[in-house]
Amino acid sequence: MLVEIGHVEAIFRYPVKSMRGEPLAAANQGWHGLEGDRRLAFRRLDDRSGFPWLTAGKLPDLVLFTPQPREDAADLPTHIRTPDGTVLPVFGDALAAEVASRHGAPVQMMHFKHGIFDDATISVIASATVNEISRLADQPPDVRRFRPNIVVRLLRPAPFQEDQWLSSVLSFGDAADAPAITVTTHDVRCSMVNLDPDTARPTPEVLKAVVRANQNNAGIYGAVTRTGRLAVGQPIFLHH
Repeated sequence: MLVEIGHVEAIFRYPVKSMRGEPLAAANQGWHGLEGDRRLAFRRLDDRSGFPWLTAGKLPDLVLFTPQPREDAADLPTHIRTPDGTVLPVFGDALAAEVASRHGAPVQMMHFKHGIFDDATISVIASATVNEISRLADQPPDVRRFRPNIVVRLLRPAPFQEDQWLSSVLSFGDAADAPAITVTTHDVRCSMVNLDPDTARPTPEVLKAVVRANQNNAGIYGAVTRTGRLAVGQPIFLHH
């Protein structure tokens, strides 16, 4: 059964893990997520765990670092703007030293062919879900807190509607070869949603609202089942 549920309201990618996201009018969806998404990450040199990557959970200031977009959106950034406005090369010693000084331990920028993801390569959330969480937390709605790849504007807005999509397929467009993902799991939230994207100050009410309203779930993760071009305004169809 094919049902139109809404359209693509916004697209984001995050060239450097945990740094500020980049809004896009369109993006190529490959087998490993959006091209250029989370292909770079800082590794904590003194960490021997299975997840040595530096994230905003360890260093909230990371969300204030801004990868500088390039003319060709498919290309990875070559420079990062620091919170104080200085623009530094991605792989330069100065950027690593700046991040290390804030973190309190040495780090090294790494480039990954297929990216570094927490659970899955594509994350999706409906704007109705963001609005409801923000209302419950008494905060202005800001989808950037939730760091999605795709924001859905629903035809029939209702918060946490994404939970009903598990094990279904979302296609972006109605053509037989339209890009698509299979919805694999809930997006279980962590303290990242508490961080103000403009100041990095925590607002614990946000995560508390997610826990209270929907058992700590907000949005979904998906696995790519068809590659192709995503664009803001594309209709989204649900295949049960």
